This record gives sequence, C-alpha cells and structure tokens, in this order.
Amino acid sequence: MFHIDPTDPTPVEAQVVRTVRSAIGAGLLSPGDVLPTARQLSVDLRVGMNAVARGYAELERQQVLETRSGVGIVVKAAPHEMQRADVLAELSALEDTFLREAAALGFGLDDVIIHLDSRRTR
Repeated sequence: MFHIDPTDPTPVEAQVVRTVRSAIGAGLLSPGDVLPTARQLSVDLRVGMNAVARGYAELERQQVLETRSGVGIVVKAAPHEMQRADVLAELSALEDTFLREAAALGFGLDDVIIHLDSRRTR
C-alpha cells in the first residue's frame, strides 16, 4: 500500500504524508487502523527511518494519525474530516507527478490539456 517514488524530487517525508492521506481518502485505511512502525516502514520502503518518522510526525500535527501507548501509530482522521485545502494539496501533488511522467514520455502541457479537454466531451 505504501509507495515511495525514488525519481520523485519530493522529499520522502512529504511522500509518506501524501501516501497515507491518499490511502485514507481512498478508503484503504480507516480510523483505528494501525500503521507499521517508522522502523518497519523504512525497511520495507528502503528509505531512512528519520524521513518516515518526520512524515508520521507531520501527520500527527495534522491530526490524521495519533500515537497510542502499547498500540502504535493509529489512523485518527476519517476521509470526510480532511480539509478542502488538504484535498487540493493532494490533487496538486498528483498533478505534478502526472505532468512529470507525461513530460518523460514526450508530452507537453498543451498535449495534456488537449487530451483532457477531449475527455470532457465524451
């Protein structure tokens, strides 16, 4: 469920935040679900533990996760509790990734706009 893109210039901790928030929004994580420890997730993703811990800490500051003694890192927020600004930030991050991947395939912004515009008329 967790994925870090090593080619993405976004810092790992921001990718952790984005991944967790996206999983909550998609219904893959629900309130009360226990996440892997920062150590375990860093091993699974092959990234630094401090970066994962900073991502988890940011999610705790945003009140999306909470640390429960004897339990671990737990999902606190429900999808409907996410602020509109947070959703727009998630969308912006997805747009950046999409445009970067399109550019890698040789498509420019105008190509993407034309394609998306044609989908609107379907």
